[in-house]
Amino acid sequence: MARARGGPRTVSAGVLATLVMVAGLLAACAGVGAPSPGASLGTPPEPRSAILVAHRGASAYAPEHTLASYELGIEQGADYIEPDLQITRDGVLIALHDLTLERTTNVEDVFPDRFREAEVRGERVHVWPAADFTLAEIRTLDAGSWFDPSFADARVPTFREVVELARGRAGLFIETKAPEVYGDLGFDMEAQLLAELAELGLDEPREDPTTPVIIQSFSAASLELLRNEHATDLPLALLIGGDEAAAEWLSPEGLTRAAAFATGIGPAKDLLVADATVVDRAHDLGLTVVPWTFRARSPGDGFATVEDEMTYFISELGVDGIITDNPDLFPRGLARGGP
Repeated sequence: MARARGGPRTVSAGVLATLVMVAGLLAACAGVGAPSPGASLGTPPEPRSAILVAHRGASAYAPEHTLASYELGIEQGADYIEPDLQITRDGVLIALHDLTLERTTNVEDVFPDRFREAEVRGERVHVWPAADFTLAEIRTLDAGSWFDPSFADARVPTFREVVELARGRAGLFIETKAPEVYGDLGFDMEAQLLAELAELGLDEPREDPTTPVIIQSFSAASLELLRNEHATDLPLALLIGGDEAAAEWLSPEGLTRAAAFATGIGPAKDLLVADATVVDRAHDLGLTVVPWTFRARSPGDGFATVEDEMTYFISELGVDGIITDNPDLFPRGLARGGP
């Protein structure tokens, strides 16, 4: 199995197995609903409009997690853009959804020998983990042509570049991606993120009202670290997918536990269709609810368009925001409803 060249850390077999498994699942789910949502600040006031979060930027129209996608999301009226975080071999936070680079860059062409071999779902595959490459190396990669040749100059941005683009124009829904994997590699994603936010003057709620910050994660442990060990006062949102953990977190006991460290939840939208009472129960605990992911190319069952679907979730279910690949189709001005 190939090893990272020249890096300060060596990935153990156990860490690599976890990384490759997650990478395979992310690649298989890409564009199908492996996204990221969050929550707004504290208990939602009544009435107010729902917020619009551009999922990986305006990712229906531009390559995800590129400056072009974030810029378009802001131009289309997003209240927040949503950067997912990975860490390079030399310890730089970058905006990238997958743990590995092959799906959204030309890393296979530029670094053909730098792959790792692994077995994912019974098949031998090659993967190029972002943590095996320095920022300078990642900067050489084309992060746009996979989407459309017109984006051939797009590059994987640093987190700081994303903040600079959004500052004063939109908020940041930041997701810590696979923080345990990076922890096993010797990085502390939570501490690093908060340190960078502090340098940017964004580590306190409402420190810059033009650029609000929310941190979200599928990892409850990551959010608990942020709240308890790092004592951040920033809003935190627990992402909940359509897996076995969903029933636990959406139960009365689970929501109560979440409210001890989070200000909101971000459930997969189908979970709210299955049980519309989740929204009211979360609100009763002071938790906001921002489901994911709404896409024009695949509206939910029973909805003719994604506009109809988003309208239903806002006006009927009373969600506090929407995560969408299509910010331009968001139904502006709707007051939150609810049963």
